Amino acid sequence: MISASFKNVSLLTAATALLVGVAVSAAAPHGNKGLIPVPKIIVPAITGDTIRDVTKELSSDRYEGRAPGSRAEDLTITYIINRFKAAGLQPGNKGSWLQDVPTVDITAKNADGLTVNSGGQKLHFNFGSDMVVGSYRVTPQTRIMDAPLVFVGYGINAPELGWNDYAGVDMKGKIAVILVNDPDYETSDESGLFKGRRMTYYGRWTYKFEEAARQGAAGALIVHDTFPAAYGWQVVNSSWTGTQHYIASANNAMDQTQANGWIQKPVAEAVLKASGQDLTALTAAAKQKGFKAVSLGSSASLSFDNEIKRATSHNVIGILPGKKRPNEYVLYTAHWDHLGHCTPDKSGDGICNGAIDNATGVGALVSLAEANVKAGAAARSQVFMSVTLEESGLLGSRYYAEHPVYPLARTVGGVNMDGVGPGSPSKDVSVTGGDKSDLTRYLQAAMSAMGLYLTPEDHPERGGYYRSDHFSFAKLGVPMFSVGRGSDWVQGGKTAGQAAAEDYVQHRYHQPSDQYDASWDWSGAVQEISLFYRLGRSLAMTTDWPNWHKTDEFRRIRDRDRAGK
Repeated sequence: MISASFKNVSLLTAATALLVGVAVSAAAPHGNKGLIPVPKIIVPAITGDTIRDVTKELSSDRYEGRAPGSRAEDLTITYIINRFKAAGLQPGNKGSWLQDVPTVDITAKNADGLTVNSGGQKLHFNFGSDMVVGSYRVTPQTRIMDAPLVFVGYGINAPELGWNDYAGVDMKGKIAVILVNDPDYETSDESGLFKGRRMTYYGRWTYKFEEAARQGAAGALIVHDTFPAAYGWQVVNSSWTGTQHYIASANNAMDQTQANGWIQKPVAEAVLKASGQDLTALTAAAKQKGFKAVSLGSSASLSFDNEIKRATSHNVIGILPGKKRPNEYVLYTAHWDHLGHCTPDKSGDGICNGAIDNATGVGALVSLAEANVKAGAAARSQVFMSVTLEESGLLGSRYYAEHPVYPLARTVGGVNMDGVGPGSPSKDVSVTGGDKSDLTRYLQAAMSAMGLYLTPEDHPERGGYYRSDHFSFAKLGVPMFSVGRGSDWVQGGKTAGQAAAEDYVQHRYHQPSDQYDASWDWSGAVQEISLFYRLGRSLAMTTDWPNWHKTDEFRRIRDRDRAGK
């Protein structure tokens, strides 16, 4: 996943608008409930030299595409450590620069598809073409036999919204059949219980599998539908039929469902029809508050073997201790990993170098370390973290968030950098995720100081906010920025900005051609780094504790953690 003007071409076609709905910030310590002013920030001189040099080095063939667990990992993390040292940071993990990230790789083998017994009929659906399935559990075999099927609508349990699709149903030993996205996705704006068109985390497939496990389900099957999923079946098929990467856990993930997977929409229609139900009618009912899960009177069986491998990768962590409140922390994050060796292109080049995705992000991270050291320590500590395994499912950032070196309750917020593209500076800022938290007014202050306007997110129903490393922290309560320069370039306007993004997505993204180019203009990247500096430094200099808005899906966990700090 990459960000800003190079993340998603659809972001570039959005209409210009001013940010609205400014929220009052969270109450500060010592009972001060007033609005604490956003600090005025002076940005030290930032050049493009650092991001250029880091990008050139990390995306060279010597690093073989920076695949975690490969011989290139040692080269990569050693280089980042040396840059952190040279910038003036201190080791960020109890005297070490590294945090071990234990992983487990699971590959499903001998999958026999899905068999459904319903109304005297036996229906069989093939693995790959009709359905895909895997297990989070670290076990050599997965067998589910004659498990009752329950249609649970969108599979959402949101107490803060008074919504529970599992109310009154015992899911033990059963398989949940779940709709993708959330109930409001078909609306034209962001009005609605689930933020209308904008996907909430309740709409993401990861949430649906997690909630099914919390409900005690034996399995979970999401009904694929291209528009609300934001991708076709071929993406699901390719993503779920190979090796799956997970964080290793002490209980081998035995608290998760036995099996998670997807079924094609026609498969769901056939199963429900055989069960005397209609998918269209049940979908309409599931959009209404008070929906009750429907037991289908059908059962399903599936089985597959699991090939298991274990490994260890590493996050790189540096810190600039705060001079007034060193036990309060602001994060800057950027993933260092990429795809390693990949399918060769027509020239025979089989290294996916990942120059923009995400050597540039690491270059921006080092640039921010240098700038903050040059400016002197802030009031709060600033943590600079280059995480691993983003391309495998945000695993490095997830591991840190679940095993934090610095308590999340004492972590104020942060900035994630995922793709800082070369090219012209812009007149606008692009935001992924919309107005979710009190960070809004910090962004407004930075935009005002830099003379920028906001370009709102296009296709908010696609849930872009939940697809890069900032989400790992947001999910556990820490407010995080996912922003970058927009498409209205100073040189060439929106035409030039859109053309650059289209060229990247079509011809370079996750391909061997994502390579360093000595002719790149780094002035736009410098502008973006300056924006990141303002955002992070503002959080590091204030006494404020920004929170999520009251109806946001991450508010509950933040309130709980802050209350127990």
